Amino acid sequence: MQETESKLIYVVDDEPNIRKLAALALKEYGFEAQEFAGGDELLKAVKRRIPDAIVLDWVMPVPDGLSICGRLKLDKTTKSIPVILLTARNDEVDCVLGLEMGADDYITKPFSLKELCARVKAVIRRSEYSESSESGNDVITCGEVTVNLARRTVMKNDKPIDLTMKEFDLLSSLMMGKGRVLNRDQLMEKVWDMEFCGDARTVDVHIRYLRQKIEDESENPKYILTVRGVGYRFASEDELKQNKD
Repeated sequence: MQETESKLIYVVDDEPNIRKLAALALKEYGFEAQEFAGGDELLKAVKRRIPDAIVLDWVMPVPDGLSICGRLKLDKTTKSIPVILLTARNDEVDCVLGLEMGADDYITKPFSLKELCARVKAVIRRSEYSESSESGNDVITCGEVTVNLARRTVMKNDKPIDLTMKEFDLLSSLMMGKGRVLNRDQLMEKVWDMEFCGDARTVDVHIRYLRQKIEDESENPKYILTVRGVGYRFASEDELKQNKD
């Protein structure tokens, strides 16, 4: 069993076997886990006690996981709860849709129980860092984009940009790289707190959605640049000045 605090995790899935296996693995890892067969049960439980994270199946009887995720993220009392979507969907469009609804991470079925535990631990760690750093003042500015690392805020042309935890971690990792190329393995380790295991599209999907929020033209990016066959990097100040001129 891992050395970890007894954080409360809600596991929601209408398939009893998956739900029970996931909850058991989390308990063995050191978490406290409670199971729910549907979205309505989850929402009632959240009103009684706020969990540290939610593992939420996408495809369930109404209300489905995506709808539940959206409702949680729109409520100020629950918006900060990290949500990991479990899904059999692996199309890029579906992954983007999940991120648009506020999911902090997603895992495609079938999945490794070890990976699930590691991802739950990672989203909780990032959430705790965000809450404990509210009063800090570490700021990175490049071109028209300014990132406050401690407050976890992003501004472009003095206007706030709303990012998910993953998007913020991805952007800040690239900006702190100061023009260096980061490959997918490095980004997965930095942003997901784990060695890269699985589909490279996990990184690519997040990059694409981040560009939609940061870039003037997402299909013609000037900030988040692709280095073909290697990975991604953030543009240098000189490059941004040249583009502006």
